[in-house]
Amino acid sequence: MALSKYPTEQFPSSHFLICGGSILFASTRAPLRVCLLHHNVCDEWLLPKGRKDRSEDVTATAVRETFEETGYPCQLLPLDLITRAPEAGAQTKDAAVPVQGSEEPFMLTLRRTENGGVVKFIWWFVTVRREGEDKVEGTQTAVESFESSFFEVDEALRVATFQADRDVIARAVELVRATYPEARESSEGGGRNEDFAQPSPSP
Repeated sequence: MALSKYPTEQFPSSHFLICGGSILFASTRAPLRVCLLHHNVCDEWLLPKGRKDRSEDVTATAVRETFEETGYPCQLLPLDLITRAPEAGAQTKDAAVPVQGSEEPFMLTLRRTENGGVVKFIWWFVTVRREGEDKVEGTQTAVESFESSFFEVDEALRVATFQADRDVIARAVELVRATYPEARESSEGGGRNEDFAQPSPSP
């Protein structure tokens, strides 16, 4: 019996969680501001995210969880990015291709939890606050205790408790600035949108 040609892990449905989260921006206009959640019990600054409901699309999960945890009405923000997702109906080999206005996730976090080898797949999207709509109180579930605040990018990168979240924020900011000219600081000049550049490798 042949083994897979590639390193392979498999998880039964009882041992994985599918989650959606987002980087919520106040708008696409510079200076960009990112929403972080302060966990009042753990004293941690986090990104909004949560579990996918049964039969729910993970994109809808990300938007729903972001609204529930922050209280800010928001919508998915399309991005120019490189994705391996093929065009619907395409009969092509797997390849990373640049796509304008993509609504695919821009990042995946795989997190292993301590309870019995459960793994968590977190698909990350970018959202933007709905213009003209006020923050809604009372959107969190009974077990949640968050306060949401917007920070300019540099401060958000300092305030976020975990390095993994800082990495996701940095990539989201890079993509928003590459996609939306109004998101760039005046000193940045023209866009660096060429070929929808890949993220820089970690040191």
